[in-house]
Amino acid sequence: MSHSGLGSKLFDGLNYTLLSLIAIMTLYPFWDSLIVSITPLNESIASSIHLYPKAITLEAYQYLWKLDQLWTSYKVSILITVLGTVISMVATTLAAYALSKKDLPGSRVIMFAIVFTMMFSGGIIPNYLVVKQLGMLNSVWAMMIPAAIQTYNLIIMRSFFVSIPESLEESAKIDGCNDFGILLRIVIPLSMPAMATISLFYAVSKWNEFFTAVMYITNKDYWPLQLFLRSMLIDNEASFQSGGDSPFLLGQSIKMATIMISTIPVMMIYPFFQRYFVQGVTLGAVKE
Repeated sequence: MSHSGLGSKLFDGLNYTLLSLIAIMTLYPFWDSLIVSITPLNESIASSIHLYPKAITLEAYQYLWKLDQLWTSYKVSILITVLGTVISMVATTLAAYALSKKDLPGSRVIMFAIVFTMMFSGGIIPNYLVVKQLGMLNSVWAMMIPAAIQTYNLIIMRSFFVSIPESLEESAKIDGCNDFGILLRIVIPLSMPAMATISLFYAVSKWNEFFTAVMYITNKDYWPLQLFLRSMLIDNEASFQSGGDSPFLLGQSIKMATIMISTIPVMMIYPFFQRYFVQGVTLGAVKE
Protein backbone atom coordinates (compact mmCIF):
# COMPACT_ATOMS: atom_id res chain seq x y z
CA MET A 1 0.00 0.00 0.00
CA SER A 2 1.39 3.39 -0.98
CA HIS A 3 1.96 6.17 1.53
CA SER A 4 -0.47 8.41 -0.36
CA GLY A 5 -3.20 5.76 -0.13
CA LEU A 6 -2.60 5.24 3.59
CA GLY A 7 -2.56 8.99 4.22
CA SER A 8 -5.82 9.39 2.32
CA LYS A 9 -7.51 6.69 4.41
CA LEU A 10 -6.20 8.20 7.65
CA PHE A 11 -7.48 11.60 6.61
CA ASP A 12 -10.89 10.17 5.70
CA GLY A 13 -11.06 8.32 9.03
CA LEU A 14 -10.20 11.43 11.04
CA ASN A 15 -12.57 13.51 8.94
CA TYR A 16 -15.50 11.12 9.45
CA THR A 17 -14.74 10.86 13.17
CA LEU A 18 -14.63 14.62 13.60
CA LEU A 19 -17.83 15.15 11.58
CA SER A 20 -19.58 12.40 13.56
CA LEU A 21 -18.63 14.07 16.84
CA ILE A 22 -19.89 17.42 15.56
CA ALA A 23 -23.14 15.80 14.42
CA ILE A 24 -23.64 14.20 17.85
CA MET A 25 -22.94 17.50 19.60
CA THR A 26 -25.43 19.23 17.31
CA LEU A 27 -28.19 16.63 17.63
CA TYR A 28 -27.92 15.98 21.36
CA PRO A 29 -29.71 19.18 22.53
CA PHE A 30 -32.64 18.31 20.27
CA TRP A 31 -32.63 14.69 21.49
CA ASP A 32 -32.42 15.85 25.12
CA SER A 33 -35.42 18.14 24.63
CA LEU A 34 -37.41 15.31 23.05
CA ILE A 35 -36.61 12.89 25.87
CA VAL A 36 -37.42 15.41 28.62
CA SER A 37 -40.71 16.31 26.92
CA ILE A 38 -41.96 12.72 27.22
CA THR A 39 -40.39 11.93 30.60
CA PRO A 40 -42.21 12.31 33.96
CA LEU A 41 -41.00 15.07 36.27
CA ASN A 42 -39.35 12.82 38.85
CA GLU A 43 -37.40 10.99 36.13
CA SER A 44 -36.26 14.11 34.27
CA ILE A 45 -34.84 15.81 37.39
CA ALA A 46 -33.08 12.64 38.56
CA SER A 47 -30.33 13.09 35.99
CA SER A 48 -28.89 15.96 33.96
CA ILE A 49 -28.09 13.66 31.02
CA HIS A 50 -31.01 12.08 29.20
CA LEU A 51 -30.01 9.44 26.66
CA TYR A 52 -33.27 7.49 26.68
CA PRO A 53 -36.63 7.72 28.49
CA LYS A 54 -36.87 5.51 31.58
CA ALA A 55 -40.61 6.15 31.59
CA ILE A 56 -42.87 7.75 29.03
CA THR A 57 -45.72 10.18 29.56
CA LEU A 58 -47.51 12.50 27.13
CA GLU A 59 -48.91 14.81 29.83
CA ALA A 60 -47.01 17.80 28.49
CA TYR A 61 -48.38 17.41 24.98
CA GLN A 62 -51.89 16.74 26.29
CA TYR A 63 -51.67 19.92 28.34
CA LEU A 64 -50.55 21.96 25.35
CA TRP A 65 -53.14 20.39 23.08
CA LYS A 66 -55.94 21.88 25.20
CA LEU A 67 -54.58 25.45 25.03
CA ASP A 68 -56.49 27.59 22.53
CA GLN A 69 -53.66 30.12 22.51
CA LEU A 70 -51.29 27.49 21.09
CA TRP A 71 -53.44 26.98 18.01
CA THR A 72 -54.03 30.71 17.61
CA SER A 73 -50.27 31.30 17.67
CA TYR A 74 -49.74 28.38 15.29
CA LYS A 75 -52.12 29.94 12.77
CA VAL A 76 -50.35 33.30 13.06
CA SER A 77 -46.92 31.72 12.57
CA ILE A 78 -48.09 29.72 9.56
CA LEU A 79 -49.65 32.85 8.06
CA ILE A 80 -46.58 35.05 8.48
CA THR A 81 -44.31 32.21 7.32
CA VAL A 82 -46.23 31.47 4.11
CA LEU A 83 -47.44 34.95 3.20
CA GLY A 84 -44.31 36.66 4.54
CA THR A 85 -42.05 34.39 2.51
CA VAL A 86 -44.06 35.08 -0.64
CA ILE A 87 -43.90 38.84 -0.07
CA SER A 88 -40.17 38.71 0.70
CA MET A 89 -39.39 36.56 -2.33
CA VAL A 90 -41.36 38.78 -4.71
CA ALA A 91 -39.71 41.94 -3.35
CA THR A 92 -36.22 40.41 -3.27
CA THR A 93 -36.51 38.92 -6.76
CA LEU A 94 -37.72 42.16 -8.34
CA ALA A 95 -35.07 44.24 -6.58
CA ALA A 96 -32.26 41.79 -7.35
CA TYR A 97 -33.24 41.51 -11.01
CA ALA A 98 -33.29 45.27 -11.46
CA LEU A 99 -29.96 45.72 -9.66
CA SER A 100 -28.35 42.98 -11.74
CA LYS A 101 -28.65 45.15 -14.84
CA LYS A 102 -25.43 47.00 -15.61
CA ASP A 103 -27.32 49.72 -17.48
CA LEU A 104 -29.48 50.62 -14.48
CA PRO A 105 -28.79 54.29 -13.64
CA GLY A 106 -27.26 54.68 -10.19
CA SER A 107 -27.07 50.94 -9.54
CA ARG A 108 -23.74 51.24 -7.70
CA VAL A 109 -25.06 53.99 -5.45
CA ILE A 110 -28.19 51.97 -4.71
CA MET A 111 -26.12 48.86 -3.90
CA PHE A 112 -23.87 50.89 -1.61
CA ALA A 113 -26.93 52.22 0.23
CA ILE A 114 -28.29 48.67 0.58
CA VAL A 115 -25.00 47.19 1.82
CA PHE A 116 -24.62 50.15 4.19
CA THR A 117 -27.69 48.91 6.10
CA MET A 118 -25.79 45.72 7.03
CA MET A 119 -23.40 47.81 9.12
CA PHE A 120 -25.66 50.62 10.34
CA SER A 121 -29.39 50.64 11.03
CA GLY A 122 -31.89 53.33 11.92
CA GLY A 123 -32.35 51.99 15.44
CA ILE A 124 -35.20 50.41 17.35
CA ILE A 125 -37.11 53.59 18.23
CA PRO A 126 -37.21 55.03 14.66
CA ASN A 127 -38.33 51.63 13.37
CA TYR A 128 -41.08 51.49 15.97
CA LEU A 129 -42.25 55.00 15.10
CA VAL A 130 -42.37 54.17 11.40
CA VAL A 131 -44.42 51.01 12.02
CA LYS A 132 -46.72 52.95 14.33
CA GLN A 133 -47.26 55.75 11.82
CA LEU A 134 -48.07 53.16 9.15
CA GLY A 135 -50.76 51.73 11.42
CA MET A 136 -49.25 48.25 11.54
CA LEU A 137 -48.99 47.84 15.32
CA ASN A 138 -50.79 44.72 16.58
CA SER A 139 -51.14 43.28 13.10
CA VAL A 140 -49.45 40.48 11.19
CA TRP A 141 -48.17 43.04 8.68
CA ALA A 142 -45.74 44.39 11.26
CA MET A 143 -43.93 41.04 11.11
CA MET A 144 -43.83 40.86 7.32
CA ILE A 145 -43.56 44.28 5.66
CA PRO A 146 -40.81 46.24 7.54
CA ALA A 147 -38.23 43.46 7.10
CA ALA A 148 -39.52 42.11 3.80
CA ILE A 149 -36.06 42.24 2.20
CA GLN A 150 -32.93 41.00 3.94
CA THR A 151 -29.75 42.50 2.50
CA TYR A 152 -27.74 39.28 2.54
CA ASN A 153 -30.43 37.41 0.61
CA LEU A 154 -30.71 40.27 -1.87
CA ILE A 155 -26.98 40.19 -2.56
CA ILE A 156 -27.01 36.42 -3.13
CA MET A 157 -29.97 36.69 -5.50
CA ARG A 158 -28.44 39.58 -7.42
CA SER A 159 -25.13 37.72 -7.80
CA PHE A 160 -27.00 34.70 -9.13
CA PHE A 161 -28.87 36.81 -11.69
CA VAL A 162 -25.61 38.43 -12.79
CA SER A 163 -24.17 34.98 -13.52
CA ILE A 164 -26.90 34.19 -16.06
CA PRO A 165 -25.56 34.75 -19.63
CA GLU A 166 -26.81 37.95 -21.21
CA SER A 167 -27.16 36.16 -24.54
CA LEU A 168 -30.23 34.33 -23.23
CA GLU A 169 -32.00 37.56 -22.41
CA GLU A 170 -30.94 39.15 -25.71
CA SER A 171 -32.39 36.20 -27.62
CA ALA A 172 -35.64 36.53 -25.70
CA LYS A 173 -35.83 40.25 -26.48
CA ILE A 174 -35.33 39.53 -30.18
CA ASP A 175 -38.32 37.19 -29.94
CA GLY A 176 -40.38 40.06 -28.51
CA CYS A 177 -40.23 39.19 -24.81
CA ASN A 178 -40.27 42.12 -22.35
CA ASP A 179 -38.39 42.36 -19.06
CA PHE A 180 -41.13 40.74 -16.98
CA GLY A 181 -41.45 37.94 -19.51
CA ILE A 182 -37.70 37.34 -19.38
CA LEU A 183 -37.79 37.28 -15.58
CA LEU A 184 -40.70 34.84 -15.38
CA ARG A 185 -39.84 32.55 -18.30
CA ILE A 186 -36.03 32.50 -18.29
CA VAL A 187 -34.38 33.99 -15.20
CA ILE A 188 -36.55 32.43 -12.47
CA PRO A 189 -36.58 28.88 -13.96
CA LEU A 190 -32.78 29.01 -14.24
CA SER A 191 -32.51 30.33 -10.69
CA MET A 192 -34.58 27.69 -8.89
CA PRO A 193 -31.67 26.48 -6.68
CA ALA A 194 -31.09 30.03 -5.44
CA MET A 195 -34.83 30.71 -5.17
CA ALA A 196 -35.37 27.57 -3.08
CA THR A 197 -32.42 28.41 -0.82
CA ILE A 198 -33.48 32.01 -0.24
CA SER A 199 -37.09 30.91 0.27
CA LEU A 200 -36.02 28.56 3.04
CA PHE A 201 -33.90 31.30 4.61
CA TYR A 202 -36.92 33.59 4.66
CA ALA A 203 -39.31 30.87 5.85
CA VAL A 204 -37.10 29.91 8.80
CA SER A 205 -36.65 33.58 9.68
CA LYS A 206 -40.41 34.20 9.60
CA TRP A 207 -41.18 31.04 11.56
CA ASN A 208 -38.72 32.08 14.26
CA GLU A 209 -40.07 35.64 14.33
CA PHE A 210 -39.63 36.92 17.87
CA PHE A 211 -37.97 40.31 18.28
CA THR A 212 -40.28 42.24 15.95
CA ALA A 213 -43.26 40.50 17.54
CA VAL A 214 -42.11 41.61 21.00
CA MET A 215 -41.72 45.17 19.72
CA TYR A 216 -44.94 45.52 17.74
CA ILE A 217 -47.45 42.97 19.11
CA THR A 218 -49.29 43.22 22.42
CA ASN A 219 -52.57 41.61 21.40
CA LYS A 220 -52.48 37.87 22.10
CA ASP A 221 -54.62 37.22 19.03
CA TYR A 222 -51.58 38.13 16.91
CA TRP A 223 -48.93 36.35 18.93
CA PRO A 224 -46.69 34.12 16.80
CA LEU A 225 -45.59 30.76 18.14
CA GLN A 226 -42.33 32.14 19.53
CA LEU A 227 -44.16 34.61 21.75
CA PHE A 228 -46.37 31.79 22.99
CA LEU A 229 -43.22 29.80 23.80
CA ARG A 230 -41.82 32.79 25.69
CA SER A 231 -45.09 33.10 27.62
CA MET A 232 -44.96 29.43 28.57
CA LEU A 233 -41.40 29.75 29.84
CA ILE A 234 -42.25 32.85 31.88
CA ASP A 235 -45.38 31.23 33.34
CA ASN A 236 -43.47 28.14 34.36
CA GLU A 237 -40.73 30.22 35.96
CA ALA A 238 -43.34 32.27 37.83
CA SER A 239 -45.02 29.07 39.03
CA PHE A 240 -41.66 27.79 40.25
CA GLN A 241 -40.84 31.04 42.08
CA SER A 242 -44.24 31.15 43.77
CA GLY A 243 -44.03 27.53 44.89
CA GLY A 244 -47.10 26.41 42.98
CA ASP A 245 -48.75 23.16 43.97
CA SER A 246 -48.77 21.67 40.47
CA PRO A 247 -45.71 19.45 40.04
CA PHE A 248 -46.42 19.23 36.32
CA LEU A 249 -46.08 22.97 35.78
CA LEU A 250 -42.85 23.02 37.78
CA GLY A 251 -41.16 20.45 35.55
CA GLN A 252 -39.18 20.86 32.36
CA SER A 253 -41.53 18.67 30.31
CA ILE A 254 -43.92 21.46 29.39
CA LYS A 255 -41.06 23.71 28.30
CA MET A 256 -39.41 21.07 26.17
CA ALA A 257 -42.71 19.99 24.65
CA THR A 258 -43.38 23.57 23.58
CA ILE A 259 -39.91 23.78 22.04
CA MET A 260 -40.48 20.53 20.15
CA ILE A 261 -43.83 21.73 18.81
CA SER A 262 -42.22 24.90 17.46
CA THR A 263 -39.16 23.11 16.02
CA ILE A 264 -40.56 20.00 14.34
CA PRO A 265 -42.41 21.78 11.46
CA VAL A 266 -39.19 23.41 10.21
CA MET A 267 -37.29 20.15 10.53
CA MET A 268 -39.95 18.41 8.43
CA ILE A 269 -39.63 20.96 5.63
CA TYR A 270 -35.83 21.23 5.60
CA PRO A 271 -35.05 17.84 3.92
CA PHE A 272 -37.05 18.83 0.84
CA PHE A 273 -34.87 21.92 0.34
CA GLN A 274 -31.53 20.54 1.53
CA ARG A 275 -30.33 19.54 -1.94
CA TYR A 276 -30.65 23.14 -3.10
CA PHE A 277 -28.52 24.61 -0.32
CA VAL A 278 -24.96 24.13 -1.52
CA GLN A 279 -25.82 24.65 -5.18
CA GLY A 280 -27.88 27.75 -4.51
CA VAL A 281 -25.39 29.51 -2.27
CA THR A 282 -22.22 28.65 -4.23
CA LEU A 283 -23.73 29.53 -7.60
CA GLY A 284 -24.74 32.89 -6.19
CA ALA A 285 -21.16 33.59 -5.10
CA VAL A 286 -19.68 34.28 -8.50
CA LYS A 287 -17.42 37.16 -9.32
CA GLU A 288 -18.71 39.84 -11.59
